[in-house]
Amino acid sequence: MADADTGPSTRLPVEVAGFQVALRTLELVESTDASVLVLAGPGGTGAVGVAAARHLANRGVPAVVVTARRPAEASGPLGHQLLALAETRARVLPFSAAFDVAAFDLVVDAVLGRGMEGAPRMAVMGLVRAAEAARGPVLSVDVPSGVEADSGETPGAHVRPSSTLALGLPARGLLGATTGDLVLADIGWTAGVYARAGLVVPTVFGRDARVPLRRDPGRLD
Repeated sequence: MADADTGPSTRLPVEVAGFQVALRTLELVESTDASVLVLAGPGGTGAVGVAAARHLANRGVPAVVVTARRPAEASGPLGHQLLALAETRARVLPFSAAFDVAAFDLVVDAVLGRGMEGAPRMAVMGLVRAAEAARGPVLSVDVPSGVEADSGETPGAHVRPSSTLALGLPARGLLGATTGDLVLADIGWTAGVYARAGLVVPTVFGRDARVPLRRDPGRLD
């Protein structure tokens, strides 16, 4: 949505969003001794999840990242974030590796977000199923994976999180979706970014970096 000349570059919102996801994770687990599993998809949402794992690892939180794309094949924002993550103690596993979802105190669903095109398939489907199998809390990044961002429809397997952290502006599809506690995070978008999308958005954050949202029951008919 933004570009390097007139607003934040692609890398900066990913970095800020990852930091916000890490802070929200710490709010949910309440201890740096908690173990966190990050399920990272092949696109920008996955990059945000990897950035969050790095910020968690920097704070001593045992973080494990399972990627839908083999790390050696990742490029763009995801590739950049995986390179940065390699300098921490966080572990990275490919989707084909064996891992026990139930062994983690919290699972971060960073599989699809707004990037879904049709029902989840192949490795992405495996990660969505892994999030479904979690016994503890699940935090979805931006939009629960498997939920279409605009319509809220679920054409296939989908995550039912304990909490969803919307980034910058909540997707329309969250209105009727199962999101758990819904929180909006400031990721540094400027008024110009919103204006180029045809939106005039008054500041909602004030002194807060994250604000809870509630649905308007009149909009659910």
